[in-house]
Amino acid sequence: MLDTVVSLLRSADVYAWEVSDVLTDAWEFYMIRHALDQNRVRHVEHLTVKVYRLSEDGETMGSASCEVPPTASREEAKALIESLSYRASLIKNKPYTLHQPKPAVGASSRIQVDPEEISRTFLSTMRDLPETPTEDVNSYEIFVASKKRCFLNSEGVDVAEAYPDSMIEVIVNARMPEHEIELYRNFKSGTCDATSLRRDVLRAMKTGRDRLSAVPTPALGKADVIFSAADACELYSYFAARLDAAMIYRRMSTWELGKSICPVFHGDAPSLSAVRELPNSSANRLFDAEGAPIRDLPLLENGIARNYHGSRMFSAYLGLEDSFIPSNYVVEGGSRGESELRQGPYLEVVEFSDFQVDAVAGDLFGEIRLAYWHDGEKTVAVSGGSISGSMLDLAGNMELSSETVQYNNWRIPSVTLLRGVTVTGIA
Repeated sequence: MLDTVVSLLRSADVYAWEVSDVLTDAWEFYMIRHALDQNRVRHVEHLTVKVYRLSEDGETMGSASCEVPPTASREEAKALIESLSYRASLIKNKPYTLHQPKPAVGASSRIQVDPEEISRTFLSTMRDLPETPTEDVNSYEIFVASKKRCFLNSEGVDVAEAYPDSMIEVIVNARMPEHEIELYRNFKSGTCDATSLRRDVLRAMKTGRDRLSAVPTPALGKADVIFSAADACELYSYFAARLDAAMIYRRMSTWELGKSICPVFHGDAPSLSAVRELPNSSANRLFDAEGAPIRDLPLLENGIARNYHGSRMFSAYLGLEDSFIPSNYVVEGGSRGESELRQGPYLEVVEFSDFQVDAVAGDLFGEIRLAYWHDGEKTVAVSGGSISGSMLDLAGNMELSSETVQYNNWRIPSVTLLRGVTVTGIA
């Protein structure tokens, strides 16, 4: 079908085109406790086409995309492309050119992925978890995929790569004589990182146990808040989003290259980089979704904006010829260790019902499911209430641990301290 679609596009009445073809071989396991309930093997193809139309006067350009079923006939594929061409003619954007062919940076574009071996590691890791009569695994579902992706465009880009993409969904139980709690967790990775998976599931069990004995969160007003779980990635996503070419072009972000993102840093000025590869990340790619080579690129250096990133459309509007859409990120550790940051009273939030950071306004908000209030003498598990604030104010007082931890495609400081966060408790 790929050859048919490309042939049709080359003869179609369009200005430019892109094709992405992803073949997936997947193994899936559905477990109750540690007993197999069902399993299946999938082989699927997703072929996506995007076409561009230039207006007659050359002043505007539009695009439209859709998925072409792999079972479609030549006539059906042709009709879909003609429909896309018409839809694209209705869009009026500023014209730009697609990516040109460029060599990949780094390793070979083809690697061997064995879903059977990866699945075996997942299963053995879960079965070896130390469970207790009060904390155990209720059920889990394992999804392991070997993906092969081809990308072509009308400018001559023709690239291919293979990569693993795995996910495990886990439900853990914690119980006391009077009541019980279930917690859901979703972990993504490339292959199975047994050490990280074990760490995260055991942490979920502890979270469940402590939730059962948690007391209401006190109304602390302005307080120091520590982030020591995966939700901290949202804080750093704020910095990455503010350096996206789309945000800059639309004037949703005012960050300028070569200038500090904050008037004054009283804590650690963040350093953020896009990287092509992180150990066992599910996002290790040689090329982005538009065929641009992915490479290591500093985005922030000690709080100073160094580079923008993003899609071809908005990068072209800004005059960026070597831009790309990052897939992995690294935030450098700070000047002090975890133990130094854990001094004095602070609230350590380890689980939210929802945590968000608005990239435009900078507002952050999260409802607390579990936190630990360290009053300087004792530690108490608390639940309920919320935290709020603005990264526009808080970023200048961030303090980052020198130790780092990885959550799939993000490597960040293992502890992030924000000072002056509003903590609303339960009356």
